Amino acid sequence: MARLLHVIGVQSRPVPGDPAATLEKLEREVTTLGASFPEAQLYVFPELWLTGDHPFRHVSPMRDLAEPIPGPLTKRLGAIARRARRWICAGSIYERAGDRVYNTALVFSPKGELAARYRKLYPWMPFEACAPGDEPAPVFDIPRVGRLGLMICYDGWYPEVARGLAVRGAEVIVHPTLTTTPDREEELVLARARAIENQCYVINVNAVVEVGGGRSIAVDPEGRVIFEGGSGEEYLGEVLDLDRVQTVRERGTRGLNRVLRQFMEDSPAAVFEPYRKRPQRRRPSR
Repeated sequence: MARLLHVIGVQSRPVPGDPAATLEKLEREVTTLGASFPEAQLYVFPELWLTGDHPFRHVSPMRDLAEPIPGPLTKRLGAIARRARRWICAGSIYERAGDRVYNTALVFSPKGELAARYRKLYPWMPFEACAPGDEPAPVFDIPRVGRLGLMICYDGWYPEVARGLAVRGAEVIVHPTLTTTPDREEELVLARARAIENQCYVINVNAVVEVGGGRSIAVDPEGRVIFEGGSGEEYLGEVLDLDRVQTVRERGTRGLNRVLRQFMEDSPAAVFEPYRKRPQRRRPSR
C-alpha cells in the first residue's frame, strides 16, 4: 500500500497584536480545512503566527507573549486537533521556561497529544532575542505513513539541522517560517537545496503580514518545486508519496546520485574533523 501524506500549508495572516483572536482564527481555519479537504492529514501553520506578532511590528514584548509548555495554549491546541482528528503543526510560539524564552514549534496528533516540541536551534541573530534550543531538532512518526522532522525558519540556512533529521529517518521536513524580508528569495533556493541534499520532501510554510511574507514552498526529494504560494493568504495542498523518498535514496537523484546513502555509509572521517575543532560558543555571564 502506498504511503501517502496529504499536507495543507496554511499561508495565513495573523490578527495583528491579538494572540487570542489569532487562536480563534486558527480554530476557524481548521474547521474550514476539514470541510474543504476531508482527506488531508496534516495542516502546517507558520512560525510565530499564534503570537500575532511579526518582525516589523513588535506589538508586545516577547516575554509578555510567552507561554508555558504544557499550559493553557497547548491544551487548547490539543483540543482543536482532537476535534478535527488531524495532525496539526501549529507553527511556533514563544515558550517561557524559567528566565528564558524560546521560539518553540509544536505538533499535535489527531488524539490531541503533543507529538513533537522543538526549540529553534538558530534564532535569527542579531534580530531575534530568543535563547537557542539545547536539543537536536526532533523527528516524529505518523503511523502507517512515515517519519517527519521539524525545524524552524532560520534553521534552514544551516545544512546540519536538516541533515540531522535525515540521518534519523525523516522523509518529510516540516519547516514553519516567518520571513518578510528580501532574503525570502534565498530561502526558496535553500529549501530546494535541503531537499536535494537529504533526498526528502521539504514543506516550508511562511506567514502573510502587512509588509512582505508569503511565497510558501514545497519541494520533492529531487528538488522539484511542487507548490509555491503568492503573497496573499492561500491554502496550499499536495499529496506526498513517501515511497518516492525511499526510491530516490536507494536509486539516486535522477537515478544517479545516492547522496544520503553515501553520506551514511561511506563518509571519510576527514569530513567531520572541522566540526570537532570548531570554537566553543561563548555564553554570556549572568
